[in-house]
Amino acid sequence: MATEVRLPDIGEGIEKGTVVGVLVKVGDTVAKDQPLVELETDKAVVEIPSSAGGVVSKINVKENEEAAVGSVLIVVEEEGAAVASAEAPAGAPPATAPAATTPAPAPGPLAPPPAATGAAAVPASTRGPDAGPDAGPAAGAEPNGGLVPAAPSVRRLARELGVDLQRVTGTGALGRISAADVRAFADAATAAPTPGPAAAAPATATGAPAGVQAGAAPLPDFGRWGAVVRTPMSGIRKATVRSMTTAWATVPMVTHFDKADITELELIRKRYQPKVEAAGGKLTPTAILLKVVAGALRRFPDFNASIDLASQEIVHKQYVNVGVAVDTDAGLLVPVIKGADRKNLIELSVELGELAVKARDRKLTPDEMQGGNFSISNLGGIGGHAFTPIVNPPDVAILGVSRASHEPVWNRETGTFEARLLMPLALTYDHRLIDGAAAARFLRWVCGALEEPFLVALEG
Repeated sequence: MATEVRLPDIGEGIEKGTVVGVLVKVGDTVAKDQPLVELETDKAVVEIPSSAGGVVSKINVKENEEAAVGSVLIVVEEEGAAVASAEAPAGAPPATAPAATTPAPAPGPLAPPPAATGAAAVPASTRGPDAGPDAGPAAGAEPNGGLVPAAPSVRRLARELGVDLQRVTGTGALGRISAADVRAFADAATAAPTPGPAAAAPATATGAPAGVQAGAAPLPDFGRWGAVVRTPMSGIRKATVRSMTTAWATVPMVTHFDKADITELELIRKRYQPKVEAAGGKLTPTAILLKVVAGALRRFPDFNASIDLASQEIVHKQYVNVGVAVDTDAGLLVPVIKGADRKNLIELSVELGELAVKARDRKLTPDEMQGGNFSISNLGGIGGHAFTPIVNPPDVAILGVSRASHEPVWNRETGTFEARLLMPLALTYDHRLIDGAAAARFLRWVCGALEEPFLVALEG
């Protein structure tokens, strides 16, 4: 009996991935749960195991090809059946030929249940009410029976505006369509005449052909001036392009800057470093910032929220999950520390170290990179005195950290300048929800907690 090994649901919002490695070949004997394929998603490389033991009889994928959830990757046959098939006379029909007299359609990407469709882009707590009729296939079914990747609220908006979701290319992760995409498509359709059938091209949310950035001029022939090498983008780089383009186009961002005097904090950090190392972690400034930011998010709930434009609501999360950007050879990965406000500094230090290692080894699971409410990007170990991080929707803020340095600070009591260790901080926020005064208070609280560590225990 043949077993089709299909690409399973490997994480919320992940509908396809790029094959980066085929670990077996036709004729190999494999055991159940043995890894067969390495698949690169937006943020990680995962191994797809065999669902049965036997002999590999067919491989349907190649390296650098994309595979959709539900598609058949590899066919595995029981060892006896594989031998019988190999010994059959040339041209003889296989044992399963009768079943093939009525060919079944090729399996397309398996669509998630309607209730789960809207959960791909954001955690369940950030979605608006899901009305039953909005989740049906009629709200945006694809020709192959799958569903257009869009939340029920977005489908409802599309019907209200008369937009065919099949003509909209989403700018979210893995092509997910947002309310902003639908509105932009409707505006573009109203402003420009509808092209005839011969001139029609798949449109993006900005009205540009699919895969073409709106307003971008065609590239020149670089080969005219010398040799060039074209390298396909990795899944991580493609995801970065999509998410950063969407963020820049849809979120009005403002960055507020401040500096924290960490002179005393650095002495404390070095004093307790051995104790944290004994527990298997490292007491880094990032780990301390995790604890401080978690306290700030509890104190300033608007920074721990998301905007639901479709329902015109602000979604305040009752949990504190903080993402930390990790620089890897494959690109920037952002593992998420869940329940950061409920963990002490030792626990945060150990978990952060473990996730950073997994990120650099490309061993993070999709769940370890989902569910974040706020992010920290620390470039202090590399250099620079300031930068403006970009908010990653549906988050509404991100904290950028630059290299600390000694600077002269005026001491009013002694009437002299003193050398103090100052850490530059940059808070970028979504101005639709966060006002400038609120951002200044948030960042000043973070600075105060770094300058007076007891403040975290007192007010955090």
